[in-house]
Amino acid sequence: MSGVLVTGGTGKTGRVLVELLRGDGVPVRVAARNPAAGDPDAVRFDWNDPGTHRAALHAMDRVYLVPPVNAVNPMPLVEPFLDEAERLGVRRVVLLGSAVVLPNAPGALELAARVRTRPGWVVLRASGFMQNFLRPHPLGERLRQHGEIHTAAGGGRLGWIDARDIAAAASALLTNPDDEPSGRPTEGQGDRRDYLLTGPKALSYQDAAAIITARTGRPIRVLPVEADELAAGYRAAGMPAEFAAALAAVDAGLSAGRDDLVSTAVLDLTGRPPRSFDEFVQDHASEWANGEAP
Repeated sequence: MSGVLVTGGTGKTGRVLVELLRGDGVPVRVAARNPAAGDPDAVRFDWNDPGTHRAALHAMDRVYLVPPVNAVNPMPLVEPFLDEAERLGVRRVVLLGSAVVLPNAPGALELAARVRTRPGWVVLRASGFMQNFLRPHPLGERLRQHGEIHTAAGGGRLGWIDARDIAAAASALLTNPDDEPSGRPTEGQGDRRDYLLTGPKALSYQDAAAIITARTGRPIRVLPVEADELAAGYRAAGMPAEFAAALAAVDAGLSAGRDDLVSTAVLDLTGRPPRSFDEFVQDHASEWANGEAP
């Protein structure tokens, strides 16, 4: 038997990926901490419970790997899982990594490097999720309730990407792991171990606010704050203090322009361009239109 184990199978990218793989007739095992009772393919999976790892991997030859959320250093939890995957002969792991590097957090870089050492295993370095503008993310919650974006980024820009496009890129790499990805192959693509995934255009928070305002008719304000205040807001939303501080530092770091990047990887892998932020807002306009008046 062969198939794809989708960790984070009920999350932003995992849920969409499961639908895509099933649509292509690929056997799927949906791993989640709280698996759906009515899904025969669902299995309990908890990074803090190694006893769930081997059962989830059993008879699966491919893995979509979503690291533990809100973890500054995922290696202690993920490395034993990867060792087990390697021992069981998993031929492809697609790691959902990040294009934005957390400060003072080498663990995520170490994890990506670990995945790249194995033939056929690849890393997706995804830019900021457009879905962060939706609830339950703190950014989305504040937008909904107050029509505000708090940021320490100034006019810094990021190549925001729709989670649905990340899932589509992962599906292309997992559907036929021994073949070239569908879409527009580029020279040497079959040997690539790393893909930078972005939307079609880098945008500042001011750009995003203007698009939401134009599409919903609700004025969205961008309010500059210091990184410490932003971190406090993340902590109040339930994030661990260390992770909250790291995210706030990333936001402040956008002003330096290092993350103002755009790639063609989604098009190269899937054969179609990534969704624009305008398209994303059209799809979710009702999410922001009915919040409390700012």
